Amino acid sequence: MAIADRRLTLEEFLALPEEKPALELLDGVVRQKVAPQWLHSRFQYGFAERINRFAEPRKLASAFPELREASGRDSLVPDLAVYRWERIPRTATGRLVNAAPTPPDIAIEIRSPGQRLGDLIDKCRRYLTHGAQLGFVVDPNGETVTRVAPEGSPTTLRGDDRIDLGPVLPDFELTVRDLFATLHLV
Repeated sequence: MAIADRRLTLEEFLALPEEKPALELLDGVVRQKVAPQWLHSRFQYGFAERINRFAEPRKLASAFPELREASGRDSLVPDLAVYRWERIPRTATGRLVNAAPTPPDIAIEIRSPGQRLGDLIDKCRRYLTHGAQLGFVVDPNGETVTRVAPEGSPTTLRGDDRIDLGPVLPDFELTVRDLFATLHLV
């Protein structure tokens, strides 16, 4: 990719054609995301499905995979973006519409081989500065979920620890063990 590591403004970056894996802009520098593999894809689907099964009937929120957000000098693509119901762009009849990229309420990153956990925690902190209320990093190898709180402090969750998505999704119930159970295809 010839554009990598080149400095661009947010406007210049957003005018680029989409690429796979997605390009991101961090502090004006273009980077390409890691191509997802089996574990990453399954976590992305499983987490989104659990959130949507709980949140959509209650009209609380919806989870979207690989949805671009933009703020300041950044344009990022969280692996999973959760938006409060009232922030989802749609017509009066409820049909989704395309709109300018806005920061999610919850940003979730899934660690892929070769990615450093600390870099993904820092990326979650960036989402928080953009306006997200929570950030999470799912680490398939460590079987952990790291919650990044609004002030930026990380907490590592394991086993029967509850993945708390409040205040966006109060009463949402999912443990780390239950999330990792999505990897079992029986």
